[in-house]
Amino acid sequence: MAIVSGASSGIGRAIALGLAREETSLCLLGRDKQRLLETARTVTNSSPKVTVYQVDLSSEQDLSCLIQRLEQELEYVDVLVHAAGDIVLGDMNSSTIDDLDRQYKINLRAPYLLTQKLLPRVRARRGQVVFINSSMGVHARANVGQYAATKHALKAVADSLRDEVNPHGVRVLSVFVGRTATPMQETIYRLEKKAYDAQLLLQPEDIASVVIRALTLPRTAEVTDIHIRPLVKS
Repeated sequence: MAIVSGASSGIGRAIALGLAREETSLCLLGRDKQRLLETARTVTNSSPKVTVYQVDLSSEQDLSCLIQRLEQELEYVDVLVHAAGDIVLGDMNSSTIDDLDRQYKINLRAPYLLTQKLLPRVRARRGQVVFINSSMGVHARANVGQYAATKHALKAVADSLRDEVNPHGVRVLSVFVGRTATPMQETIYRLEKKAYDAQLLLQPEDIASVVIRALTLPRTAEVTDIHIRPLVKS
């Protein structure tokens, strides 16, 4: 069983499709139920089982209810992929605490709590945890301080978790992605007043392919960090 957050679009959806091709049972998490159902219909023919959970990861109540359901309904977890994310651009003067709080909840708190609560099920299967991070999680730049802070923290969570669970045979992967052709990135380009050309960016399928390859490596190996960026910089 693989759990994928952010599965309604972008990188999360591409990873879900890639896992389905590996004949993996899927638990799809996302905020947009209609798009989640579309993803589920796409993978139904190749995945043995597909379950959809609509959830707003910024909502305390939604997240609590989700965890309760997952603990009740899932006996084991082989793969846990955190691909959901949120970004708000702004400099130190204009960025609001509400913006920071929302990014913190979605980008850091939700994956931390989901991992914490589901870890016994992952550990029992000698499973794997994947954190879809960002190039901003390594090198911050102007106007993304809040977002970068959550991604820096997510890297720390992954690094610490890896040291804790490697002795139990659990692998932990962080993927630091550059600009990728997703709805979020299109919004960012618009805010930056830049022309958006999806063909010049990483494709979600590019990310999915390296993640699936890392997940299917022999158990003698572990990939800890992947840095991937567009060949053409824009």
